[in-house]
Amino acid sequence: MPPAPAPETVTVPVAALRDFVAAIFAAAGCASDEAQRIGRYLVSANLAGHDSHGVIRVPRYIIWLQDGAVRAGQSLTVLRETTSHAVVDGNFGFGQTIGPLAVDLGIEKAKASGLAVIALSHAGHLGRIGDWGERAAEAGLVSLHFVNVAGGELVAPWGGVERRFSTNPVCITAPRPGHEPLVLDFATSRVAEGKVLVASQGGKKVPADALIGPDGTVSDDPRLLYGEIAGSHVRDATKGAGALRTFGEHKGSGLAFMCEILAGCLTGGGPSGPVAPGPRRIANGMFSLYVDPGNFAGAGFAASVEDYAAYVKSSRPAIPGAEVLLPGEPESRTRADRLAHGIPLQRETWAAITATARQLGVSPPAG
Repeated sequence: MPPAPAPETVTVPVAALRDFVAAIFAAAGCASDEAQRIGRYLVSANLAGHDSHGVIRVPRYIIWLQDGAVRAGQSLTVLRETTSHAVVDGNFGFGQTIGPLAVDLGIEKAKASGLAVIALSHAGHLGRIGDWGERAAEAGLVSLHFVNVAGGELVAPWGGVERRFSTNPVCITAPRPGHEPLVLDFATSRVAEGKVLVASQGGKKVPADALIGPDGTVSDDPRLLYGEIAGSHVRDATKGAGALRTFGEHKGSGLAFMCEILAGCLTGGGPSGPVAPGPRRIANGMFSLYVDPGNFAGAGFAASVEDYAAYVKSSRPAIPGAEVLLPGEPESRTRADRLAHGIPLQRETWAAITATARQLGVSPPAG
């Protein structure tokens, strides 16, 4: 009888994965607290079910660190500031360090003034933007975040085939005392680039029309983004001849464009293109608005949110026995399941992470 085929995924306990990732970044030169923070936030994305923004990013982050595209041990530089706004530079620090610093500054100012705007430029990859919205919601604030990637062209505008945008996520969150916050977090591309990365490593396929080739043909083939990928665990999105598409035709394209204006032009970090010849140093920009609901609807805000949430969920499901879900509920349920049962990773993803670890002298967790 032939042996059973190996499972397509490896399931890793949450704490073991978090510690393993932290050990990799410590070995690469990060201070212990920063290494642990990177591990915590990458695993947080996996816990939420967004594997595209989780530990699959480890090999690429290490390459960026070694190439000097991202720097360890950075903080914010405040360029301009009033009581209700700040323009800050992330100095190409890890997004998992720069992100919470920018959010905490916004929380502090909004608590004092009722409203705050933070314009962040030159941050390393900020990961799952929902983490930053959740951080604001935990402080009792509503927040809106618009993000771009300066120098990171990946997405064709509606009506075009050449890359002009990055994947440009938008995130809106609101607190719900006694409940998980409302979290709307999505790329303005048909799928995030990381979803294509997951698909290229044997994970869930992207929609059949997620990518577009130079001849205008739509496809789900990751090679349109990465070029030929056989024999390499690390993908390079500059090698493909195609592009991601925006969601919702002209609507997603327009929203992606305005993300470039807000997160690129208005922050001072620059839009996704045009990309100058030579080595790229891509960086996230994020334009964020923080609102203290106590200064607007006052004490009635929370009750109004709960009443409306219940009303929306009361809509008769299109599929009998199914449920209408609120923004953030799928992530909350996935988080509970993965905390209990571990995080499933594609075998190629796990192989890429462990290969990176061994290059740095770090052994994978046993089991």
